[in-house]
Parts: sequence; structure tokens; C-alpha cells
Amino acid sequence: MDYRGRLKRLQQALALRKLDGLLVTHLPNIHYLCGFTGSTGVLLVTAQKSVFFTDGRYTTQARDEVIGPRIAIARKAALAEAAGWLSAQGRRLGRGRIGIEAEHMTVSERARVSALLSSGVELKNAPALVEQARMAKDRDEIARLRASVLLGASLFDTALQTIRPGVTEVEVAAEMEYQARHSGADQMSFETIIASGERSALPHGRASQAAIPASGFVVCDFGVILTGYCSDMTRTVYVGRPSEEARHLYHAVSLAQQSAVEAVKPGVSTGEVDQAARKVLQKEGFGRYFTHSTGHGVGLEIHEAPRVAREQNEILRPGMVITVEPGVYIPGKWGARIEDMVVVTESGCEVLTPTSKDLIAING
Repeated sequence: MDYRGRLKRLQQALALRKLDGLLVTHLPNIHYLCGFTGSTGVLLVTAQKSVFFTDGRYTTQARDEVIGPRIAIARKAALAEAAGWLSAQGRRLGRGRIGIEAEHMTVSERARVSALLSSGVELKNAPALVEQARMAKDRDEIARLRASVLLGASLFDTALQTIRPGVTEVEVAAEMEYQARHSGADQMSFETIIASGERSALPHGRASQAAIPASGFVVCDFGVILTGYCSDMTRTVYVGRPSEEARHLYHAVSLAQQSAVEAVKPGVSTGEVDQAARKVLQKEGFGRYFTHSTGHGVGLEIHEAPRVAREQNEILRPGMVITVEPGVYIPGKWGARIEDMVVVTESGCEVLTPTSKDLIAING
């Protein structure tokens, strides 16, 4: 990973916004900028240098992982140590305007930092500079995402072998999660969703103790983290023999998902991708049952920029990796969703998820 290049580009972005530094406290952003994967740390980036603060628990890990910044092992809280370092710099910081990640710093944390600063240093809410940089993935990141997607997709075979009438949703999830760990995943990207029967109408129906019924849809939404990068996919299967009504619903979701995938290309807004899916579902009579956004960015976090939703104006660029996941949810009856991860290319997009989207019927 080009950590030094990322730090340099961030320093250039700070100069354009007339900031003398940025206090990075969001751990995924720290990981992106210098490689650290621990649970405690603060990265301070100024115009000329960068310093990573952590505590003694991470002395060895920081020295093994951190590339670029100087490492400072704090005797007190890392945030307080960073504030002390800023105060010691004084006038060498120029105007003393230090940006903070306002969405990731609590009011009390900001107050504590401010109280420790010298009079010449001022905290300013900074734009989401690191998140903006993270939207377009480089070659190494796409390779890691591709590997994560492939491992995650392999778990669908486990789901197909386990889903049967009478088996509980958590049993299916447990088998998938065991296989993920056995195959080398760091962990799951999120709590596995296995939602069957009437529960398939819950967009985020995490696996429960409910038994899979003899007939109905089962929504399977899952992903893994591999070498720090997340994957996310959804497939919906049918237990029993699907009726014409069930086939119509699934076909509508499939058409909407394909239409949205085909809309993904450089220069298109994420709102236009969302609209491509909604237009199909509206035509098929299911528009009011599509109750969430069409997708989201994926990378070091399972949900990151850009949002693929109504009235979103972010323009797609090569290297962006997003999900495309329309669904239909009819309360008290059933639901279905299909989700792929796609990477924006120079001329269109590449679907990373390799799994077939044909409707699979499982007979108990």
C-alpha cells in the first residue's frame, strides 16, 4: 500500500484548505493513511510531518505496521499526548489551524483537546478529506477487495447446504461464519442476515432462532473482512416450489438489480444508479416496497462513501467500489434482495461478485 503517497496527498489537500494540520482519530482513516490496525491511536498530520500516537500495548504492533509517520508511545491517553505535542509546536504550526474529524470526535473529546492546547492553536471542523480519498480504490485495494469478495461468495455454498425446513436461521449463520473463519477471514463484515418466511420482509433481518418454514423466501446477506477489506453480498433463495407470484417478485428484483448495474459507469451520479433500479420496480408494481437505498461504498468499512441513493450527486469515478442491492419487502408476507459488489472501470463497471443470480429453489 502506498501509505507515504496517501500522506503526501493529504498534506497537499490540507494546504489547499488553509489548514496547518489534521488530527485523525477515526481508526479506519488511520489504517488507510499509515497501516495501523490496532484499536487505540491518533494520527497527527501537519504540513511537514506526521506523528502517530498510541500507548504501550501497541509498541510492537505499531513498529511492525506503521509506515510513514514517526511513532510516539504515549504515557497518557493518545489524544492528550497529541494535544500536548501540538501545544509544544506553538508558532511553528503557522496559523495554528488544526482540523478535526468532527463526525468522529465527541463533544467531550474536543473540549479536552482544546483545554490542552496553547493559545495559538485553534481546532477547526475539517471536511471529510480522508473519506473522500478513500472512495477511489487503488490497484492494491481492489486486489484485496476481490479476494474478500471471492471468500465471501464461497459461503453461499455453505448456506445452500444448510438451509432446510426446520433448521433455524442462526444455525445457517453459524455454519457460514465457521466456514469463513476456517477459510481465513479476519471476521464477518457485519452480523449475518438470514431472514426466512415472513421475516424475509425485514431488510435487516439478522439471523434469529426462527425455524426456516416449509415454503418461502430466505434472504441471505453476508460478507467477510479479509486483510482489512470488507465484502458484502446478498442472495435470496426459495424453500419449496415457488409460485408464479413469487417468481414475478424475484424477477422484478433481478431486473432492477441488472438495470442498476448497467447504469454504473464513470460520469454517472449515484442518484442515477439508484433511479435505474427504482424505475424498474415501479413499472413492475413494487415501487412502494423498495424501502432503502440502492447501495453504498465498500472498503475498509462495510458502509462508506459514496451513498447510492435518491438525490445523491456524487459522480462515479474509476476505482470506486459500490454495492448494488435493490429489494422488495412486503410486510407480513415476504421479501427478496439481490446484491453484488461492482468496481467502476474506465468504460463501465466490473461485477466482482461471481455467484449466479438465478432463483434457486431448495426442496426439503
